[in-house]
Amino acid sequence: MTKATQMAKVSAKGGFHLLWGLVISTVISAIGTIVIARLLGPANMGLYAIALAAPNLISTFRDWGVTTAMIKYSAEYNSANDVAKIKSVFVSGLAFEIIVGLVLTVLSFALSGFLANFYGRPQIVQLIQIASLFILTGALVNTATAAFTGMEKMHLNSVMLIVQSIIKTIVIIGLVALGLGTLGAVIGFSVGILFAGVVGVLLMYIMYRSLPKPTAGGLELIKTIKTMLKYGLPLSIGAILSGFLTQFYSTIMAIFVLDNALIGNYSVALNFVVLITFFATPVTTMLFPAFSKLDAQKDKETLQNVYQYSVKYASLIVVPVTVLVMALAQPAIDTIFADKYVQAPLYLALLSLIYLFSAFGSLSTGNLINGQGHTKYNLKLTILTVAIGFPLSFALVYLFGIIGLIITTTVVGVPSLFLSLRFIKKNFGVSLDWVSSAKIMLSSAAAGVITYAVIPQLPFSSLIQLIIGVFVFVVAFLLLAISTRTLNKSDLVNVREIGNALGPLRKPLTIVINLLEKLMLIAGSD
Repeated sequence: MTKATQMAKVSAKGGFHLLWGLVISTVISAIGTIVIARLLGPANMGLYAIALAAPNLISTFRDWGVTTAMIKYSAEYNSANDVAKIKSVFVSGLAFEIIVGLVLTVLSFALSGFLANFYGRPQIVQLIQIASLFILTGALVNTATAAFTGMEKMHLNSVMLIVQSIIKTIVIIGLVALGLGTLGAVIGFSVGILFAGVVGVLLMYIMYRSLPKPTAGGLELIKTIKTMLKYGLPLSIGAILSGFLTQFYSTIMAIFVLDNALIGNYSVALNFVVLITFFATPVTTMLFPAFSKLDAQKDKETLQNVYQYSVKYASLIVVPVTVLVMALAQPAIDTIFADKYVQAPLYLALLSLIYLFSAFGSLSTGNLINGQGHTKYNLKLTILTVAIGFPLSFALVYLFGIIGLIITTTVVGVPSLFLSLRFIKKNFGVSLDWVSSAKIMLSSAAAGVITYAVIPQLPFSSLIQLIIGVFVFVVAFLLLAISTRTLNKSDLVNVREIGNALGPLRKPLTIVINLLEKLMLIAGSD
């Protein structure tokens, strides 16, 4: 097995373990959100969201890129068999996050009165004070997540996610049902994050104990903190800028879109996009430690292979799923909401467009640049995106409302994406397999058009249309992928090897691969 294939296998295993944790925790949280929304009612649900908004915003200043640096250096040291340094990374990262988290928690608590008045709701002072605990407990969760990701122990991260969703959902529902209302919801939220943080740190400690002792003491920790801050600060600044851009989007939407029903349709569409993020998030999470293990000078060929593998195989999952969601947006929305959200299918289809850029490396390229330590260049790309996003969103939302906002979020990152592709070509000698990406897009688009054309002709309920639509799309895509040689026998060999790391998914994946091999034999494809 090549080194690139072995790395893909490890990343696939981590991605699978993250996927099942995301799915289970999201389902639990979604059920809880529905129950809580019904118990609280719209007004109290709004207060709950506002009470969490201020601590969430303050928490963006907590990280300073340290958790991202933890992922990079723990993966790098682990790959180089320099595991003694990983303890210093863990301790330094946890200490930094706790200290800064504690300071910001106290600050948020002290500013609770000012923040409540700023929002024009002085009655939520106590709610903001309780929610401020999230800043500290969230630091524990994020630190543990970074440790699990860097060491590629994503099953531990999934355990933490599920604990958080279960505790949070049970406590919130229980306290709200007892009559505590919004106060109960905020307490439940804070308790859920606290439990998750404690569990995460305990699991992190188990990993810590298995590592050899670091060679130095306090001086080594200070040196490690400096190294991580030097690496992570540009990423932190970029994250803060991106966060403010997102807040700006929400603000101008509220100003220029006066019809609350349109905003409601947009919100529903956003909730459906999570179907795509289920597949995209594990990919982006696991690629960063993979790229951190490689040296662009010493492992040039492997880096090229890993990059092209990551783009092709991620695209083979994300692009078809994206087109499937776009083609079946109407029956999907109608199945759950009937005809209550008329604009939501269009919004959902347009919101999905951004994930098509995965065929052009959007999920891989930023991770490659960060993994090789060029965080300052990614900061420049973020500044460019923000500089385009502010005026573009203002103009397009003013002219076209929600559609203008969706167009902005879709295209605003395109210049940065293509600049990053030029950067990795120039600095690492790494490039996309453009032919492969074009074939994936073509096969997915053709399957989407077929599905979109067939479904409205069926005289069935939206649920039956949805089920048949999924079947039609999958069959059409696989046949088109074989006939256009988007998939070849070499790909199936790689996927079969990578699939051995997918646990219970290995058997159904093997059945699909065997079927594809027979279809290729019939079609005479190589």
